[in-house]
Amino acid sequence: MEVFKKAIPISEAIKLSTGYVTVRGWVYRKRVLKEKVFVVLRDSTGIIQLVFPRDRFKIAEELNIESSIVVSGLLVKEPRAPGGVELHVESIDWVYIGEPYPINEDAVTADSEYLLDVRHLWLRSRKMQAVLKIRHTVFEALHHYFRKNGFYEVQAPMFITAAVEGGATLFRVDYFGRPVYLTQSSQFYLEALIYSLEKVYTIAPSFRAEPSRTRRHLTEFWHAEMEMAWASMEDAARVGEEVISYTVEKVLQERGEELKLLGRKTEALEKAKPPFYRVSYDEAIEILRKKGLNINWGDDIGADEERALTLEFDKPIILYGFPEKLKAFYHRNNPQRPEVTLSFDVLLPEGYGEVIGGGERIYDAKELIDKIIRFGLNPEDYQWYIDLRRYGSVPHSGFGLGVDRLVMWITGADHIRDVVPFPRDIRRTKP
Repeated sequence: MEVFKKAIPISEAIKLSTGYVTVRGWVYRKRVLKEKVFVVLRDSTGIIQLVFPRDRFKIAEELNIESSIVVSGLLVKEPRAPGGVELHVESIDWVYIGEPYPINEDAVTADSEYLLDVRHLWLRSRKMQAVLKIRHTVFEALHHYFRKNGFYEVQAPMFITAAVEGGATLFRVDYFGRPVYLTQSSQFYLEALIYSLEKVYTIAPSFRAEPSRTRRHLTEFWHAEMEMAWASMEDAARVGEEVISYTVEKVLQERGEELKLLGRKTEALEKAKPPFYRVSYDEAIEILRKKGLNINWGDDIGADEERALTLEFDKPIILYGFPEKLKAFYHRNNPQRPEVTLSFDVLLPEGYGEVIGGGERIYDAKELIDKIIRFGLNPEDYQWYIDLRRYGSVPHSGFGLGVDRLVMWITGADHIRDVVPFPRDIRRTKP
């Protein structure tokens, strides 16, 4: 194992540009010429061109794409090579020749069904590597924002007995002979925790059995959720715009090379700074009608309408004041205008649409019970949730942010499956 330990990351070798070094990685490209074999080697940090004299290293000709190798040699500046440096190999310290690789990265597109079938291998592509690095930075930034702003990280159960978003989209599980469901959201549990910690968040998977095949839906997705005591809808909206802005800024600072590799233009990302545009539901309906869409007050603003609306703005929109019937029962109605709720969505520009849904929660027990009944639900199914309002209740608000959708927009991906290591949708549960 000593031979592995003496190797340095490829990015470090590129920075050194001269000297004798050892590097390790996987074969990314190979060209065999009359006297030399050129191999582009990749690791998690970058790529570098290796030069093998054919008369000394016959094994270099046998290397298939994705074969793994450890080599030592002399770094030489070469403007035509990736990174402007190549390594002239003097010894092969370890090699594992892989079978012929089943993916030609130059001959496929990232949304092909084949690449989903071989996702366990496609993760090695430079494009997926860039996406995964950006995804890493997004998760890191979300945690950092919440923690530095006084939120406590908490955890909620994945098995639940009461629906948050609606019974039709629940995955039923046999739990020792009785039915339970995979969680759609941690919201109810976060609400319980605010009475102890006041400001809480969690980043965890959520599951929704939606028979949807759109470019932005998965059945299993990562959810960043927060709840705050003593907070209004506007307080939650402010946190929403701040956390998105903070996360985008971190990606721009730390993942410029990855965004460039993906061909992502950054103008829209650079504009994602508070305050975001505030657009009421009423105003949105008028905008959409003027654009020729057949939509009336009380209709849902779906994916097509969100796309049309966001194309009118150059940065995210906070869309607020939805009619009661369009939002879940726990949203508080506006006391000055009871037909609408104190709820909001954050819509991403460039047609990407909703990434956050949130608002002010009902904090009065009678008001909550009345609305549960009005929505055709059984209060007995929500007894512990109603209990929270019986003992020292306070105004509070929160939201859920779809992390995969945020990564999708930041990377400029066409489909949400392209930004998840192992996506799960209505048709796919493997690999």
